[in-house]
Amino acid sequence: MIDVIEVLTSEGDAIVDSAAIALERSNLRHYAEAGPDAARERLSQLLALVRDSVSTRDLVPMIDHATAISHERFSAGFDIHEVLTAFNVLEEAIWGRVVDALPPRDLAQAIGLVSTVLGAGRDTVACTYVSLASHQHVPSLDLSALFRGGR
Repeated sequence: MIDVIEVLTSEGDAIVDSAAIALERSNLRHYAEAGPDAARERLSQLLALVRDSVSTRDLVPMIDHATAISHERFSAGFDIHEVLTAFNVLEEAIWGRVVDALPPRDLAQAIGLVSTVLGAGRDTVACTYVSLASHQHVPSLDLSALFRGGR
């Protein structure tokens, strides 16, 4: 029986390919300027964080990454929409592969785990951008209770 971590691993290249195509179609200025190789590398790194966070049931690496890229991208003039779009296209690409690979009985947990990890990342990006724009701390949502599901 295959599980979500196996799908994220075995289908990783296809997931990144699909997400990179969607990101390119989004016509986001800063990602276009960085080029397709940089976009693929960023998506690949994000996918690795999703896989690791699902595997370990630990959101801290995703939150730390989202905080760091928010500071970098904000300072570089990226619009929050650009950063969140990268999260969204990766999630959509993951869903497509997971739905194709897993039996229906396993989909709710698999998609829930992936969505929780990426949701924590998106929430961190949003809160960090608001904090940077307003120069004050904005607390994040506590998603830990949602992530304590069974293995």
